[in-house]
Amino acid sequence: MRTISTNQAPAAIGPYSQGIVVNNMFYSSGQIALTPQGELVEGGVVEQTHQVFRNLQGVLEAAGASFDTVVKTTVFIKNMDDFATINDIYAQYFSNHKPARSCVEVARLPKDVLLEIEVIALVK
Repeated sequence: MRTISTNQAPAAIGPYSQGIVVNNMFYSSGQIALTPQGELVEGGVVEQTHQVFRNLQGVLEAAGASFDTVVKTTVFIKNMDDFATINDIYAQYFSNHKPARSCVEVARLPKDVLLEIEVIALVK
């Protein structure tokens, strides 16, 4: 088992890691719209979604994976009315490769962000 830690995504704000690699599989913690410096990105769902994907890219690269090797995502959304907007941005990052996905609306997320995404990916 290998713990993933990178300065290309925000540090864990609790007793967990950014991700773990086990048997060539990477399991990320959920990423929210914090910058790598730990500041909440300004703006709405569009800006937050892009920041989440930048964070995911950072932890995936640190693990030796990429968006092309993601096998499963879980998307947590504060408001399902934002689904279409988030989905359009999601499609920009998964344009050719379409991993399995779950998407759920939740009552509240850390730091009152609008979304959180976690991934499972094959390590190259």
